[in-house]
Amino acid sequence: MAIELTCPSCGAINRVPEDRLDSHPVCGKCKTRLLNGQPLAASDASFQRLVDRNGLPLVLDFWASWCGPCQQFAPTFQASAADFATRARFIKIDTQACPQTAARFQIRSIPTLMIVSNGKEITRLSGALPKAQFDQWLEQHLG
Repeated sequence: MAIELTCPSCGAINRVPEDRLDSHPVCGKCKTRLLNGQPLAASDASFQRLVDRNGLPLVLDFWASWCGPCQQFAPTFQASAADFATRARFIKIDTQACPQTAARFQIRSIPTLMIVSNGKEITRLSGALPKAQFDQWLEQHLG
């Protein structure tokens, strides 16, 4: 079975067989690696396309540049994005730059971490975690 993945570089939609996710698939349009292990930055304009056109679950980090715990958690989020690159797409959402997306999910505190699959919220967590606990939370909810 093939899943859709949005290219992190050009935004093109690519269909990739699930059994080829570990083979470093590239975008058919711009040849960029689709699963490069880096979190994607979303805007209000691009967020819905990421939700609608990605076959993998999304791990969302709602953050702000002025937030100390958000800044401290950023390396953990990035490291886990690399570790779980073929199991989920990791997306950072700056709540100041993306007020519509933050309002849509009723974000009241930051950082807020969330897993969305097939457009539906699976779970959320407020506050930053150490890497081992964050990875455990991911394992628990990504299956």
